[in-house]
Amino acid sequence: MTATDAAVPVLPETMQAMVLEAPGAPLEARRLPLPVPGLGQVLLRVTACAVCRTDLHVVDGELPEPRLPLVPGHEIVGTVVATGPGAQRHAVGSRVGVPWLGWTCGHCSYCEAGAENLCPSARFTGYTLDGGYAEFTVADERFCFALPDTYDDLHAAPLLCAGLIGHRAYRIALEHPVGGGVDHIGLYGFGAAAHLIAQVAVADGRRVYAFTRAGDTDAQAHARRLGACWAGDSGQLPPRPLDAAMIFAPVGALVPAALAVLRPGGRVVCAGIHMSDIPAFDYARLWQERSLRSVANLTRADGEDFLAHAARQTLDVHAVAYPLAHANEALADLRAGRLQGAAVLLPGRVCDA
Repeated sequence: MTATDAAVPVLPETMQAMVLEAPGAPLEARRLPLPVPGLGQVLLRVTACAVCRTDLHVVDGELPEPRLPLVPGHEIVGTVVATGPGAQRHAVGSRVGVPWLGWTCGHCSYCEAGAENLCPSARFTGYTLDGGYAEFTVADERFCFALPDTYDDLHAAPLLCAGLIGHRAYRIALEHPVGGGVDHIGLYGFGAAAHLIAQVAVADGRRVYAFTRAGDTDAQAHARRLGACWAGDSGQLPPRPLDAAMIFAPVGALVPAALAVLRPGGRVVCAGIHMSDIPAFDYARLWQERSLRSVANLTRADGEDFLAHAARQTLDVHAVAYPLAHANEALADLRAGRLQGAAVLLPGRVCDA
């Protein structure tokens, strides 16, 4: 290893990590050798890693062919403690964030067109690359972001997927409006992503309508506190037709439900990487130039754009801290819908779950 800082940290030979051995199995605590940064990589001491619904899809076997055994986690905040050959972008001691997109080829037609999120050779943190449910991790320095100083580690971690994907979905929802502007936006599933992008939309002067699972009055109250003008169950009709809707819950039945509340020319954006089967629905729900669009991953440009926005508009990030060893409890709470906002693992710290 080489370092760009004269004060080279003393590093251990091993680290604690939570490891997925087989899809559907609980994560197992393991001591692993300290990873060594390769060409263009940095070694990070992980200070926080948020728990994403995509982690659930990986752990529960809903996404195919993860790297096994695997250290999950792709909303990583860490400090650079060593650099590999050729790595010069982030000095030792720098705080950086690592997102889901961990590597792309750089030369395929998608990469050359600025759509690296669709690179067929892409590698993903916490899925095909080891991630942040550990005390240390390595990452390609090109895919590490500088983070706004206004957020501590606990509250910066959810920005790296919940924030980034929410931001990309929001921008897509605003593209090419047909028959008017996008002033009234529905958010289905008011969790980690929706509670962040709701604040962005409200600050932009848009009206936000929050849809939650039936009876989740706590999430509905949370949405109203963050500026939503209306909040109700996902089966309810809002007080007016919507210009766009974003779906963050992995529930296919929400697609026809969201189409049903759009005005003509409106758009539904599906923001998750996995969703249950979408049921058949009458063509009338899609007719009149309504559209349906998915979001796949993110680009580095998305990351830079959103983090610059988060530096300008300090977001109220709702985060619940868990020790690294309690990763299974954090996943269970997310799976059961017991969280408002995001769960965040804090390696090396003792905190209440």
